[in-house]
Parts: sequence; structure tokens; C-alpha cells
Amino acid sequence: MLAFGGVNSGIYKFLLVLHILTAIVGLGAVMLNGLYVAQTRKRPGPTGRAVLEANLFVSEVATYVIYAIAVFGILLVVASDEAWKFSQTWLWLSLLLYVIAIGISHAVMRPGAKRIQELMIEMEQGPPAAGGSPPQVAQIQEIGTRLGIGGPMLSLIVVLILFLMVWKPGV
Repeated sequence: MLAFGGVNSGIYKFLLVLHILTAIVGLGAVMLNGLYVAQTRKRPGPTGRAVLEANLFVSEVATYVIYAIAVFGILLVVASDEAWKFSQTWLWLSLLLYVIAIGISHAVMRPGAKRIQELMIEMEQGPPAAGGSPPQVAQIQEIGTRLGIGGPMLSLIVVLILFLMVWKPGV
């Protein structure tokens, strides 16, 4: 195995800064998505859609930064010169939770937000509903319910991973 100098080396500390920075930027960008949803609801029509689209753009950029969290984390394990091992509970469990979070994001959150955007565009293009809400409203509410479950689940996973990273159970 390559020798990097362990947890006190310059390369390790540099990777640690990058790991923490990507976590702050990537997760910070998406942790408050619920606030954007609230602002979207307060602004019906094109204005609300503009808020949603800005949020979707930022979330898309954040996705790539979030991928980098794992890359730098894995490089930290390698650079630790076996101070950290993938067999340690805190580490493999953190990686498992990370993969679960990525799965929730790709299966629920991202497609849901994009579908809401499509439905909002449909509502703007079609004639107003006669005597009731457009059918898209019910669909948006249904998707919103799923997003309202997925978002807090992702936040909980972030807190659990943070707990594991700080206390390192199983070391």
C-alpha cells in the first residue's frame, strides 16, 4: 500500500479540508430546499416556477459536489495509512447511509421536483379550469407529499452520518 504519512500528514489534512468543504457546500445547498418550496407556494404562476427552477439549478450543481464528498472521504481512508479502515463500523455504515441518501435523491427527490416543474408549465400553458382546480394541482400535491417525506429522511441521514464521523463508533 502507498504510504501517505497518516492522519497528521499535509495530504491527509488537505483532503480533510476538501471533504468537509464539499459536505458544507453540497449538503448546505440542498438542506434548505423546503424553504424554496414554501416560497414557490407563495408565488403562483411563472414567479413561483422561477423560484423552483432556480432551486433545481442549484440542486443540480450541488449533486456533483455531493458526489465529491464520498471521493474525498475514500481518499482520506487511503491517506490515513490504515488509521481508518473500511471494516470499521462508523466508516462502512457512513458509506451505506450515503448510498441510501443518493438513492432517495435520485429515485424520489430529483424526479419529483422535475415533474412539479413540468406540471407548473402545463398549468401556465393550458386554459384555466372551469369551476375548479386544474388537475395538475392534485398531482403537485401528491408529489409534494413524497418530497415532504424524502427531504426530512435525507436530513436525518446527514445527521446520522455526522454523528458517525464525529464519534466513530466501532473504532
